[in-house]
Amino acid sequence: MSHSHQHITSGRAFAIGITLNLVFVGVEVFYGLVANSSALLADAGHNASDVLGLFFAWGAFRLANRKPKGKYTYGLQRSTILSSILNAVLLFIAVFFIAKDAIFKLGNPVPVGGTSVMIVAGIGVVINTITALLFVKGQKNDLNIKGAFLHMAADAAVSLGVVVAGFLIQKTGYQWIDPVVSFVIIAVVLYGTWGLFVDSINLALDAVPKNIDIAEVRKALNSWPGVDDAHDLHVWALSTNQTAVSVHLVVPEGGGDQFLADVQQMLDERFNISHATIQVETNVDNGIECNHV
Repeated sequence: MSHSHQHITSGRAFAIGITLNLVFVGVEVFYGLVANSSALLADAGHNASDVLGLFFAWGAFRLANRKPKGKYTYGLQRSTILSSILNAVLLFIAVFFIAKDAIFKLGNPVPVGGTSVMIVAGIGVVINTITALLFVKGQKNDLNIKGAFLHMAADAAVSLGVVVAGFLIQKTGYQWIDPVVSFVIIAVVLYGTWGLFVDSINLALDAVPKNIDIAEVRKALNSWPGVDDAHDLHVWALSTNQTAVSVHLVVPEGGGDQFLADVQQMLDERFNISHATIQVETNVDNGIECNHV
């Protein structure tokens, strides 16, 4: 798939996913209030934060595909990392309000319309599953899109849990099941959100992306034909789907354009590092800079 075609396809996936989920959030809020369901409102809050997350991810995706210009010599690729951080913060805020409502209703039970909860949440399972499927292909190459895929897949599971809650309330009449399910939803959201938040902060601080073993990168460079030593090795994320490396290689015989191209190809194929800046030195004390790739 060409880059431009992938961009268009992913853009359509975001547009369709945002539209479907935005309409569904409105339906959930309406019926959550009508049925007095904390679980349904909790799911609506979760979905609302995910809609915003999808929106910011889409915006960041579009910005990241703009060509570098002016003072932004790397382009705006890092906007995808900032989008991930913002998405996590929005989810934390949503969790706070969901928990506040659930705690109140746990101490002050109100009648819950089990049938309405089941029907609306059941629709949510279908919508979230469809949305997740829109990102199946793109999530293999982009962590930002992968985040959208995982969120939608989790939403489908959470909505399924709400369906079960509605069924149990209808069969048993126990109103406390509704806020308890809300706490289960909160636990699921917090678990996924904390991981997203930590990963995003690490990328923002130029940590080595967790899918890359820097020891293996160092080993591969040190064992490359003609290389005596690899030092000043740095690996960081340009965006949620692009990784960069800079390194000094001691090559006593020197390294030409083909040598640099071969090293870059190895880094790209083995570690998915697409942007490499390599400085070749004939010895440790006398560095000679060659063409950078």
